[in-house]
Formats: sequence, structure tokens, C-alpha cells
Amino acid sequence: MGVKQNHKVLVVDDDPDILELLKYNLVKEGYDVKIAEDGRKGVQIAKTFQPELVLLDIMMPSQDGVETCRQMRELPEMVNAHITFLTARAEEYSEVAAFDAGADDYITKPIKPRALMSRISAHFRKEKKSKTTPKVSVGNLTIDKSSYTVTIEDNQFTLPKKEFELLYFLAQNPNKVFSRDDLLQNIWGTDVYVLARTVDVHIRKVREKIGEGFITTVKGVGYKFDVL
Repeated sequence: MGVKQNHKVLVVDDDPDILELLKYNLVKEGYDVKIAEDGRKGVQIAKTFQPELVLLDIMMPSQDGVETCRQMRELPEMVNAHITFLTARAEEYSEVAAFDAGADDYITKPIKPRALMSRISAHFRKEKKSKTTPKVSVGNLTIDKSSYTVTIEDNQFTLPKKEFELLYFLAQNPNKVFSRDDLLQNIWGTDVYVLARTVDVHIRKVREKIGEGFITTVKGVGYKFDVL
């Protein structure tokens, strides 16, 4: 048995062999694991189990993984959850759709259990290190890392995890321009392969929620958080 992790992981896949493989390896590492063989059941389990990490397939009967991810992101219990797609779909449009729905990571099958366990362990180590980060306040905007909430004047709301981290990172580095590659490395990490367009999708979603006045596009370079 591995060292006890005390972290909750939900696996959603319609392939019973993959469910068995992942559950075996996760339990062996000490994680608290629940499984679901379809997206609808996965959403129901997420409401009560409140996983910290979800491993999610795309191609499933009755409800695909993209819609499942979207529904999970609408749950207050899932605001801070990390959602990783494990899928045989390698097309760019599938990856973009996954991130647009709120995914944090996208891994193509076949699954390499040892590499996946190392990746999960690294994710939780990173989460542990980042828990004591303070608030950032700029004008009427307050970004609170402890609760993943954003407040503009008297209006408080939550953002999906990667949207929040992107906003928080830019706000911590005001008036500094970051390229898409810079943001991918700082928010998604060097061990995660995602498309540069993913940054654009997340920036668009953040702007829709906080307004257009905070994050500026520097044409041909990247993005910056404006503070006068």
C-alpha cells in the first residue's frame, strides 16, 4: 500500500476494465475512490462525495463527458475540484470542448497507471503548497484564494478553478505582459499538454464574469492585468 493520501477521487468511465484498473491503482496509493459507469451517475455521486479530483471519459452513453463536466462545474461542491479528462479522443476540437466545459487537464489513452499516479500525486503536492496564499485586492475587485471567490463591490461569486488561478496569477503580477506559453506553464504546469487556445478560452470566460476593464490583450504578445 502507498502512503495514505486522504484525498477523494471520482472516476467516471463506461469501460468496466478501465474503472477496475484505475480504482485498483488509486486505492493502492491510499486514495478514497468512488466510480461511476456513466456521466449522469457521476454527477449524482459528485454532489454527495465531493471529490477533489475527477477522472472523466468523453465518450459515454446517455451523457458524454463534456456535458458531465459542465454540470459538475455548476455544482457549488465542485468549485475547487480538479477535473481531468482521460479519453481516446485526440482531436483538437474535443480538447477545446473539454477545456471550454471547465476541465483542468486532458490526457489521451492508453492509460499508463504509474505515470498517472505520479501526476496525481504531484497535483496534490502542488495544491498543498498553495493553500496559504493571501487575498489580492485591486480597486473594487478582491480575489480570495482561500475560498476561490471573487468580489466586485458587493457582488461575490465563484469561478471554476483554472479561471480563478489565471485571474489570480495575472492580478498578482499587475501591468506585466505574459505570453500564452508563460500562462500555460504557470497555471497548467510543464507536465500538462494543453493548446495555447485554451488560454484564450479561459480569458474570455473570466472577462465575461468580471468585465472587460481588467485584463488587456497585447496584440501579438499575450495578456496583462491593468492597474493604473
